[in-house]
Amino acid sequence: MTLEAIRYSPGSLQILDQLQLPHVCHYEDLQSVSQAWAAIRDMKVRGAPAIALVGALSLAVELRAGAGGPGAAVLRSFVRAKLDLLLSARPTASNLGRAARTLLAAAGAGDPDLHQDDDDEDEGALRHRVIRCAEDMMEKDLRDNRTIGDLGARHILERVAPSGGQVTVLTHCNTGALATAGYGTALGVVRSLHAQGRLERVYCTETRPYNQGSRLTAFELVYEAIPATLIADSAAAAALAQRGVTAVIVGADRIVANGDTANKVGTYQLAVVAKHLGVPFYVAAPSSSCDLGLASGRDIPIEERPPQELTDLQGIRIAAPGIEVWNPAFDVTPHELITGGIITELGVFAPHELQAALSTTTSS
Repeated sequence: MTLEAIRYSPGSLQILDQLQLPHVCHYEDLQSVSQAWAAIRDMKVRGAPAIALVGALSLAVELRAGAGGPGAAVLRSFVRAKLDLLLSARPTASNLGRAARTLLAAAGAGDPDLHQDDDDEDEGALRHRVIRCAEDMMEKDLRDNRTIGDLGARHILERVAPSGGQVTVLTHCNTGALATAGYGTALGVVRSLHAQGRLERVYCTETRPYNQGSRLTAFELVYEAIPATLIADSAAAAALAQRGVTAVIVGADRIVANGDTANKVGTYQLAVVAKHLGVPFYVAAPSSSCDLGLASGRDIPIEERPPQELTDLQGIRIAAPGIEVWNPAFDVTPHELITGGIITELGVFAPHELQAALSTTTSS
């Protein structure tokens, strides 16, 4: 049975509440965009692709139930307002913003100054178009993830094991089926290596403070019997130096024009150590994570999470009262540290090649 972070059928959306993993597998029904907003904000669902999909599909659920209208103009305003709400849930990942722009375009509501009094289009046709657009996103994400996995595996093997044999990789946070429509991005590369019989072992970090590595990535790896070892975040440098790691593979919530990437906090230090030790460092993400409108990582908004995520453990205070807390959810890895490449469904690119490659694909 395949792990599913998202279960969707026309008119029905369920998410696996990842706050309860690995102890309880509980699927929660989402019947509205506001419920999806809360699930995203509370991190019941997380991972940039999955956040975008849950947002888009929650809108589809409301539209199938008849929300919005009467009339095309009212429906367009409804779509715009719901997407504005979703975009406020978590700011760093670009996938939700990309999905929102796509849905706005499908609704003909990309420019708020247009169509305000335009009721010429049939409301039913407009509603169907937006719903179909949202549903297509899930199918595309799954296809793209499998492509990312296969392209990344091939590139890594050609670079570090051209004469055959197995490779050992290290990954951070959760980038698998629980963070996407299925299969995963960085963890999709791990799955492809394993399917080819070329993976010796994957090391996964615990990924404090939310423990996405120990709770989620480890859960996926054990579930699929992929050889894996869990390490503390603070053991990552030692693992790279002493455990035969041949590549680091991480995901990304946003990739900007110069190739800088934002990912779960702790990624930057992995890239620094990998560069120092000469271990190739790869970023795996769909092209929807690319935001070429931002010049560098300095422009990426970095979400900061509540202090309690560091000071409390299961409701019990573990930090000294009165201590100040800085709890960023993400950090930025400069492009010069991405020595392996950026793996997308369109190919594997050096950071300086990415902008031209994506621009060519978009224009064609």
